[in-house]
This record gives sequence, C-alpha cells and structure tokens, in this order.
Amino acid sequence: MDSFIKKIFSGVTDNFVHLQFQRFSRGDFKDKALMNINKSKEVYSITATYEYANEFVRSVAEKMKEGEQTNVAGIIVSTRNLKALPEFSNLLANAGVKQFMGVKQFKINTEMSKNEIIQLCDILPNSFLGLSFSANGTDLKIKAKAPKSAKPSTGDKKPKPDFCKIKTADISLVKEIVFDFSDFKDSSESLSHKNSEFLMFKRAEISYDFIIKDIIIPKNEKDPAKMREMAVRKGKIIRRALIDGKESVSESNFEA
Repeated sequence: MDSFIKKIFSGVTDNFVHLQFQRFSRGDFKDKALMNINKSKEVYSITATYEYANEFVRSVAEKMKEGEQTNVAGIIVSTRNLKALPEFSNLLANAGVKQFMGVKQFKINTEMSKNEIIQLCDILPNSFLGLSFSANGTDLKIKAKAPKSAKPSTGDKKPKPDFCKIKTADISLVKEIVFDFSDFKDSSESLSHKNSEFLMFKRAEISYDFIIKDIIIPKNEKDPAKMREMAVRKGKIIRRALIDGKESVSESNFEA
C-alpha cells in the first residue's frame, strides 16, 4: 500500500487520503508527516510521526504469509464501542478500555493473522491503530497512545518523528513507504546491475507542510456529522527532503 503522501504527489485521491485530512481546519500546518530513514548495510530504520501509523500497520501486515500468526500489542482508538460490534467480540473480549471525552482506547495483546490485521484496517478506517508486531524479519513499533489533534502552526519547534518505528531489510516495503524513490536511487548504478533497485543513501529526513486553503461542504447534506465526514479539504502540500546532505523542495496541489 502506497503512503497517502505518495498518492497525492502521484495525483491519486482515495478514501485513505481523504481520512488523513478530516481532522484539519483551514490554516498552515507545518512539519507534518515527518519521517527519518537511516540505512546500515542492508537494514533500514524508519522513524515517523503518527500520521503514518495505520498505513504502516497495513503495509507490514501485507508482508505476512498466509496462515502466519504474530503477536499484536497496543491500542485501538475509536469513538465507537467496538466491543459491541460482532466483528470484534473475540478480539476485544478481554481488552482493557479507557475512555475520555467520548474517545475510547481498547488495549490488546493477542495473536493475529495477516487477514485479521488487514480486516481490522478495512473495518476501522476512521480509528487509530497504535499496534506493534513483527512479520518476516520486519519489526513495527507504534506508541500505544492517541495522537494529539492537528492545530495550525504557531512556533518553530518540530515534533520528533519517533511515534512509529520500522526496522526492515525489505526494500519493497521501503519503496512503498518512502515517497519519490528516484531521490534515493544512485543514478550512476548500471540498470543491469542486480542491485540497481537498491536504495542508495545513508540518511534521509523528510517533512511536509499542509496548507489548507478551503473546505468544501457538501451542499445537499443536512446531517452535521455527515457534513464533517464528507467535507473536502483543498490546498497544497510542500515537501522538504534532506538526503545525505542534499536538500530538495517540491509541492503538489490536492483536493481530498
């Protein structure tokens, strides 16, 4: 699964992209979706802010083998009482629950299969999945706490990209996660070389500014909850990348 950022810069908009911006008002939101990537030999260490959490859960789960089980630990954050849903009667039977201001956190620690994790992502696209697990040599760790609400930028302090962590030697997974693979490819590498698809860099730091210029409200919808859910954000995203000391800036308009 490609990241929502990669989709926007590729001119693609889907429900996953739309969901990323539901929490945003009009304004300038600087230093969002931060990601650092370090390479040591053939192992990549990726650290990122919370925006990538659900995508990381799905992407790592998709790398699991059919029938394989892995221990999944962490929290699911939702405004719904998920224990009351038949789909989660077994998964959340013994889950601890915390509640604050109508938001519920369900704590889990259980064995799950590839299909069960992906089904969780499909059924709960609006929920936050702060889950940690391993799959085929890839380790995913996400903080088991709810992320803070998005607010327009007022200062220069950057958040630390340490909410989500992945350690992997799976180059295909890195290519899904990291936007613009060409930034990392060694142009001097022969295309016939067996490692021509290897990501040739040591360290990369990537950040984005979300500029929300307008919010388009559906005209024929009267339900306030559905109006908020269906509202489309319009603006642009500015991307800043520092790769082995080389800096680049690009931007893309979006409507999602």
